[in-house]
Parts: sequence; structure tokens; C-alpha cells
Amino acid sequence: MPTDPAPLTVFDAVRRAVNACDPDGTSAAGADVLARFEDRDEPLAGLEDPDRQLAEAFGALDPQEEDPEMQMIRAVATYLAFRRDEAADSDESLVALAARAEYEGSPPDHVRAWLDERGAAR
Repeated sequence: MPTDPAPLTVFDAVRRAVNACDPDGTSAAGADVLARFEDRDEPLAGLEDPDRQLAEAFGALDPQEEDPEMQMIRAVATYLAFRRDEAADSDESLVALAARAEYEGSPPDHVRAWLDERGAAR
């Protein structure tokens, strides 16, 4: 019996997050993230503490949390760990929902500037 929605692997969620944050596929941050997670084929829902595990993995890529795109890729992937039913939402919607969830409506200035550049509501 199929599940609804289909289970997401860690890599699926990260790839969806990269696509939402970098729809043109031109970002170095997106490429770094995809390379870091390419072998993570376990179900996202099966992670014991997805927020912590994703934060640790992204911390290795952006330890000072200086890259706003990297931070939003992490936020979207983390959001999908709890709301996989929204993986098919539009990029704009997914980014806005993840920003609200991650930063409770008050992202740091560098993330806010990145969101504003994209025209993403927060």
C-alpha cells in the first residue's frame, strides 16, 4: 500500500531545498550541499533528531552561519523533515514557510537580505 506522500530520503529533501533556494542551479553553495549529502539515502522521517543532524551536517559546510543561501537550504531541508507533504509546493512558498518556521518571522539580517533579493515573504 503506497504512502501519501511518498517518503523522502535525506538526499531528496536536501535536493528539493537546493532547488527551491537556487532554481537556476548556479550556486556554489547548492553544489557543495548536494555533494555533502549525495550518499544520504535513508528516509528523512527515520532520523532520530532531524533538526540536530541537519544542523551538524550543514555546520561543517558553513560553521559561522555566514552564507544566507546555505542557511536557507538548511532551513528548507529541516522544514521538510517535519512537513514532507509540502515538498511539492512552489519554491517561493517553501522558502517562505521554512523561513517563518526557522526564524519565527525574524531572520538574521544577512538572511533577511537574501530573502528580500528573492522577493520571498517571511
